[in-house]
Amino acid sequence: MKTLILAGGFGTRISEESQFKPKPMVDLGGMPILLHIMKLYSHHGFNEFIICAGYKQHVIKEYFADYFLHTSDITYDFTNGRNEMIVHHNSSEPWKVTVVDTGLNTMTGGRVKRVKEYIGDEPFMLTYGDGVSDLNITELVKFHQSHGKLVTMSAYNAGQRFGVLDIDSSGQIKEFREKTQGDGNLINIGFMVCQPEFINFIEGDATVLEKAPLETVAKMGQLMAYKHTGFWQCMDTVREKEQLERLWAKGQAPWKVWDN
Repeated sequence: MKTLILAGGFGTRISEESQFKPKPMVDLGGMPILLHIMKLYSHHGFNEFIICAGYKQHVIKEYFADYFLHTSDITYDFTNGRNEMIVHHNSSEPWKVTVVDTGLNTMTGGRVKRVKEYIGDEPFMLTYGDGVSDLNITELVKFHQSHGKLVTMSAYNAGQRFGVLDIDSSGQIKEFREKTQGDGNLINIGFMVCQPEFINFIEGDATVLEKAPLETVAKMGQLMAYKHTGFWQCMDTVREKEQLERLWAKGQAPWKVWDN
């Protein structure tokens, strides 16, 4: 199953970092937050990724073009007129990464629709490129396969900053909407699993994933919630980045479920 990662936004709320690179390429613990997300999926055996790029998309492409070198010990031998590169050790993951320029101003839903040809006619996973979690991807996929609906969305109690999910006792999402006064705290944190037919609910580049497509499938009874009670944190601001950096530096990063 392929994993789509939305990585094309401008990252204006963390502009101190995103002025020179896309937000998913902002470093956390010495490597882009994008890699933290990919390592979570890889830990659960999912190694094929489609990166929906946009703003400064060349930075992502250039990073993966050199990724083999980033994760290797190299000798460059120029003796006796040679120009030879010798790889001694390599610790790169067994990933297949497709980076697609989905447009500079394309909305989140439009980015998903633009990579349809790379998804094929099979279920796919979908998440945002700016949040880390210890969510159990294996159990998420099992849950999605068990209920037979179009979309599973991970839900988390994280306060009142984000859109609200109205969830019944069976886990079905009855409504997906913006928060209002008095709302509960379960919010969409991404980490979705989607049937390929879900893309048909996305009209075009101007479609916001979190608006018409998800609102429509919720009203149809085709949107389910996987409730996550562990760790999740987005990196929207410099303050949030600093909080995550402190956890990483102390060796207390809950989202680091992979081995070194």
